[in-house]
Amino acid sequence: TMNAETFLSPKVLFIFCLGLVAFATATATGIIFAKIMNLFLKEKINPLIGAAGVSAVPMSARVMHRLAQSEDKRNWILMHAMGPNVAGVIGTAVAAGMFISMLGGK
Repeated sequence: TMNAETFLSPKVLFIFCLGLVAFATATATGIIFAKIMNLFLKEKINPLIGAAGVSAVPMSARVMHRLAQSEDKRNWILMHAMGPNVAGVIGTAVAAGMFISMLGGK
């Protein structure tokens, strides 16, 4: 096991903060892009679907679903939110593969 001195080092806390900023940025960007898309679409989409694009399966989709249902009990967006949620996972895997290939050495 890891002791507290190793785990709570400044480097680790910095990485946690970077992750928090990345998570918040991805959520906000998803909402903003969904709102921008709604400017050009005839049939509007719920901006919460954009926020579900964070690759935290299935929690981000569930949280967005609960948030939508807190506003209107007839909102049922869980399955619609899982699409961008899984797409976020695929995008993360592709980005990780690119980083590994670029920074992997040879």
